[in-house]
Amino acid sequence: MNQHATSSTPPPPGLEPTHAERVRTLLSEERVGTLATQSAKHPGFPFASVMPYALLDDASPLFLISGMAIHTQNALADPRVSLLVMQSGSGADPLGSPRATLLGHATRIEATDAIREAYLARHPSAKYWIDFSDFSFFRLEVTDVYFVGGFGVMGWVGADDYRTAEPDPLAPFAAGILEHMNADHADALREITRHFGGLPAEEATMVACDRLGFIVRVRTAEGMKGARIQFPESVTSREDARRVLVTMTRAAREKM
Repeated sequence: MNQHATSSTPPPPGLEPTHAERVRTLLSEERVGTLATQSAKHPGFPFASVMPYALLDDASPLFLISGMAIHTQNALADPRVSLLVMQSGSGADPLGSPRATLLGHATRIEATDAIREAYLARHPSAKYWIDFSDFSFFRLEVTDVYFVGGFGVMGWVGADDYRTAEPDPLAPFAAGILEHMNADHADALREITRHFGGLPAEEATMVACDRLGFIVRVRTAEGMKGARIQFPESVTSREDARRVLVTMTRAAREKM
């Protein structure tokens, strides 16, 4: 069975971030995607190209592209495009990592000071060509989004839900939390997994975390398993995460 060919129901509110939140987080954390335009030279064929982007206040992707580029000529002829954004550093299993495809219309917009600042904040090196006469800003007006969070986790996200969602405040600290817990607190993580995850963990590795909880890969006597463990409260900073994980460790050890 091809797990990527079926849709899945979004998680219940509160248990983990919604698909819309996860897409907003992904787009906020990444900087480069793949833009697919309708080929003007070869009608009916999509034309894909690497595309740096920034985000406007309404989460619309913003592109700075040259009029000489094929994707620009394609978008001017047919504004229907899609932008694929994947989580960077996916390692040996990119199909297990989050990615999102945003569908919409790419239209040229005026290069205001606010637009320039938004783009340069994401791509400082663009200062060397941002004023070239053949470069223009294009905004992707999102009409629909398809999210894949890993094997068996996928579904459509409405454009309004995407625009109004907030990125996960813990995302900038997630990599550091994972590294710290796995390197320095393996025993505590194993005990948390046993108590809160209900698994007889011999070894536990934190593989992802967000404001509502984290995912562990667990080695048991029966083999490898996975589990999501919910935080007792929403976590929005590295300090919050430390405090909550210390509390969870104490609770787990008291029950041993």
